[in-house]
Amino acid sequence: MNIELKVATLDDIDEVLTLHYRYQIDSIRDEDKSDGFITTAFTKEHLSSLIESERGLFIACVDNKIVAYAMAASWDFWAQWPLFQFMIKNLHDACCLEQTITKENSYQYGPVCVDKSVRGQGVFERVFEFSLAKMSARYPIMVTFINKVNPRSYEAHTRKTSLKVIKHFEFNNNNYYKLACKTA
Repeated sequence: MNIELKVATLDDIDEVLTLHYRYQIDSIRDEDKSDGFITTAFTKEHLSSLIESERGLFIACVDNKIVAYAMAASWDFWAQWPLFQFMIKNLHDACCLEQTITKENSYQYGPVCVDKSVRGQGVFERVFEFSLAKMSARYPIMVTFINKVNPRSYEAHTRKTSLKVIKHFEFNNNNYYKLACKTA
C-alpha cells in the first residue's frame, strides 16, 4: 500500500469531514464505538482556521483518497472548546522533558482518525510521526488526552507512539488520560 502524507489544504476539508463524521461520537454506529471514536465535533470553519492559521491538519491518502487525518494546533486554537480551556488552565500540573508544560512550549495533538479499511497497516503510525515532525519546528512538547472509555485509542497511542501518560484528570463527568512526548 502506497501512503501519501501531506499537510491538508482547504480543498481537503469536505473529504476530511466525511471521514470525521463516520467516527464522531454523535454519528458513529454503535457497533463501531468499541473500535475507537472522536468526541469533538468540527465544522468547515474550524478546519479552515486549522489549515490557514495553524497549518495543523495532516492527512494520509491511499489512491488519492483520504484514509486518515491527525490534527495539531496551538492552545489558542483549541481554547474555543471548554475541555481545552480546562486543559490550558492545568497544563502546569505535569512535566515533560523535565520541564513544566506551558502554552508556549507545547501544543495539542488530536484528534486522529484512521478509516477502518486501513487499520493495522501502519497508517496511524505514519500520520502520527508526520504530524509530530511538522510540529517539532514550533514546539518541543506534544500534549494530548484520551477518554478512558476509548481503550482502542489508548492502546494505539501508548503502544505505537512515544506518548506517555503524565496525568489523569476528570472533566464534565468523564475521566481522561493526559499524555505527552517530546517532538524531536
